[in-house]
Amino acid sequence: MTANCILERVAKTKSTNDDLLARWRAGELIDPVARIAHHQTAGKGRAGRSWLAVPNDSISFSLAYPFQRSPAELSGLSLLVGLAAISGIAQACNLNENALYQLGLRLKWPNDLLLNNAKLGGILIEGGQAKPGDPTWMIIGIGINLRNAKDFETNLANQSTQQVSALDQLIPQTASLPDVEFLWLKLIESLERHLSHFDRQGFAEYQNQWERWDAFRDQKVVISGANNEPMDGVAKGIDHNGALLLQHNNQTIPIHAGDVSLRIQS
Repeated sequence: MTANCILERVAKTKSTNDDLLARWRAGELIDPVARIAHHQTAGKGRAGRSWLAVPNDSISFSLAYPFQRSPAELSGLSLLVGLAAISGIAQACNLNENALYQLGLRLKWPNDLLLNNAKLGGILIEGGQAKPGDPTWMIIGIGINLRNAKDFETNLANQSTQQVSALDQLIPQTASLPDVEFLWLKLIESLERHLSHFDRQGFAEYQNQWERWDAFRDQKVVISGANNEPMDGVAKGIDHNGALLLQHNNQTIPIHAGDVSLRIQS
């Protein structure tokens, strides 16, 4: 871990993303800051949705990270964060990434972790650049279910029909979940390593790596987003910028919009 990453632990807050966003808007961020909450009471998902975080059964944290790239040059960032999360989980659980793949861990474009097509975790990225020439501060929020997946499904029954998974389903019966603090530190280490490289090199060299973990490659899907009619087609991976490639009516269309959701076509 880099020496200038500030680690903050709080018992309770509404949203670790909102906490760090407020500091960025006030011009108070200098070094990278990682902030974890034992209890997050108003966690956020994408497109204004809420994120359910349960003390002891989930991990919720945010990392404020300064990029030298402009916001327009950060395409693919959410996909890169997904890869970093897989690497951190592997290290924390003492499992190699091939083992995680065999157990069914996958990434859903643009920002979800799935375990056998059930939602394991989510990523929310906010932030920006105060003025040209300034660093681009991105607040990267990550939430991962740790245990009691069925309880999450029950609590979310009125909001979503998606199945829910938890990290303990990846752990062999002879082992136990890593300590939350240890898991957090391994995730932060992985994020810092991946984000630093991404800031220098961009996303293109991660394209093939991400496609290996693609949950919906070559499957019929439906794309929907705010103010757009749903579009069906076949998911054909991503391009070098991280855009989803949708084969639709004999055309391959890149999908860039950050508020797009994707589901297997019924």
